Amino acid sequence: DVTLKVGKYIEDFFENVNVVYTRTGDTFPTLIDRTNLANSINADLFISIHCDSFTKSSANGTSCHVMGLRYTEENLRIAQKENSVIYLEDNYEENYDGFDPTSAESIIALTLNQTTFLDQSILIAQKIQEQFKTRVNRKDRGVKQTPLWVTSRNSMPSVLVELGFISNPEEEDFLQSRYIMTNSIA
Repeated sequence: DVTLKVGKYIEDFFENVNVVYTRTGDTFPTLIDRTNLANSINADLFISIHCDSFTKSSANGTSCHVMGLRYTEENLRIAQKENSVIYLEDNYEENYDGFDPTSAESIIALTLNQTTFLDQSILIAQKIQEQFKTRVNRKDRGVKQTPLWVTSRNSMPSVLVELGFISNPEEEDFLQSRYIMTNSIA
């Protein structure tokens, strides 16, 4: 719902911008399908919108992830979690050419793929985080440079947005509330 609302906002307020969705319903395009679509239409910007989760229910806040060169233990954990969704896909070994989301070496190799658009990706991520803080008073977990498939395989600035933690009961309630759908984009 949030993604569709963001897309409508962009279409309503920015002339000559065509929003293309990787999905508009409850479907599961593969990670490679998502990046292939963005590249095939020569998109100017790729935004992937998610809800975060963690083993501790107290984790909270919003964050944006861009491709980057910073390698930390936390970034590796996030990358492994986000990228491991490929295991749900048929023929993932063939489609991802030996990429192993549990391997630190595979994750680090992703960082070499997209540095061209890093500054632009960071700029849009910072603007998104500022909107979270000023429009809906959300905790800012910052912009993180994380080696994710969907931000590393695009030929354009790319950002993965984490709206909040569904593993936190208070954030889950907020994410499911009408407030986020009526006030998050203005």
